[in-house]
Amino acid sequence: MNNKKAFLTFDGKKYAFDELSDNVKEIIKNLQIADAQIKMHEDTLKLLSLGRDSLANNLRKEIANIE
Repeated sequence: MNNKKAFLTFDGKKYAFDELSDNVKEIIKNLQIADAQIKMHEDTLKLLSLGRDSLANNLRKEIANIE
């Protein structure tokens, strides 16, 4: 059985998670959601950038054939 106590470390201080208020736990949950959304959008931007680079390469090849 795992009896480890969960802690939150924030601004250099450590807090026992089970001693935090429901409001603080809700804020933490919302921060986690925000972090997940930021990560998702960063990944989307990376994919868009790769797609754009591929399109630019295709354009270079097509334009090279015009000359």
